[in-house]
Amino acid sequence: MKKIGLKPTHRPDYLIIFCVFSLVIFGLIMLASASSHLGKTRFDDSYYYLRHQIIFGLSFGIAGFLAAYKICYRYYEKIAIFLLILGVVSLILVFTPLGFNAGGADRWLKIWPLTFQPSEILKIIFIIYLAAWLGNSLERQKKLWQGFVPFLIVLGAVSMLLLKQPATSTAAILIFVALIVYFVSGAKLTYIFGALLLAALGLLLIIYLTPYRWSRILTYISPDTDLQTTGYHINQALIAIGSGGLFGVGYGQSTTKIHYLPEPVGDSIFAVIAEELGFIGAIGLIAVLILLTVKTVLLSRKINDRFGQLLLVGFASLIATQSLVNIGAISGLLPLTGTPLPFISYGGTALAVFMTIGGIIANISKYARW
Repeated sequence: MKKIGLKPTHRPDYLIIFCVFSLVIFGLIMLASASSHLGKTRFDDSYYYLRHQIIFGLSFGIAGFLAAYKICYRYYEKIAIFLLILGVVSLILVFTPLGFNAGGADRWLKIWPLTFQPSEILKIIFIIYLAAWLGNSLERQKKLWQGFVPFLIVLGAVSMLLLKQPATSTAAILIFVALIVYFVSGAKLTYIFGALLLAALGLLLIIYLTPYRWSRILTYISPDTDLQTTGYHINQALIAIGSGGLFGVGYGQSTTKIHYLPEPVGDSIFAVIAEELGFIGAIGLIAVLILLTVKTVLLSRKINDRFGQLLLVGFASLIATQSLVNIGAISGLLPLTGTPLPFISYGGTALAVFMTIGGIIANISKYARW
């Protein structure tokens, strides 16, 4: 391994750190509001979800951020293949007795006393692996059998494990992010378009052959067909967003979250934010997410370390794509997916992963040379 970046060469980018922790704090504040009625109803504790997010999300997230901020990012290049193997094994383990089924999905591992989602952890692992693999050669990604075919095999294997859980949106996001990293690494456009076509056809076929997935597409096409069943979720989300107006109904004053809006702490939390804080609050949140993404991309263009560049592109793409999918779905612009909003939605594993990603980005800003 090269000795590049083994000692800090700059001060970290404090704006990136500010964005990460602003999003985390804002997410906890909004979770406290979005989950209060649900926690009281289910557990007789208005702060149940907030407390759970702090204990199993924020605590691990802070540990992940500090560790990632401290350890030079170049070390990940050396262990990338081992991380990928660990990630794939963890995806397989969800189908064993260690797996924990919830809502009809095998997405969790339960290793007492912790329950976590390997698919969330795989997001960071797969980006590290791709950056290491593509960063070691300037020509591999341009060759069919040495680059493109192995890329498709690895991406296809990981995607199939995710689809089996099922975690369709996670698979689609990971495919899209992987293709962005592959393109930035110097791959031929014909390879990118070919991979996009294969991924689109494969996902469409799987969606068509799976009734619950296909019903989401039909609901997206005709959201007013049945407002009491398949169209209920998106209809209530749009009502919540529309009720917020310009300045919102006030923090904690959402009525939609109490009786009508499904998953107000998860993929629907953006609707609660829009209702309580209005257009101004929603745009403010989006602006911080865009700022974090843009700063990460600009940092990737500034440094001269290929591994670091691809890492930053992958992380920026992940944050932007997942945010777009969540906000687009809950706003009726995309089919509903169940994708959490980065840094904001309830989910300890997701919060810890994105905070760790923030730590790696900050570390690159401190260690990389330009």
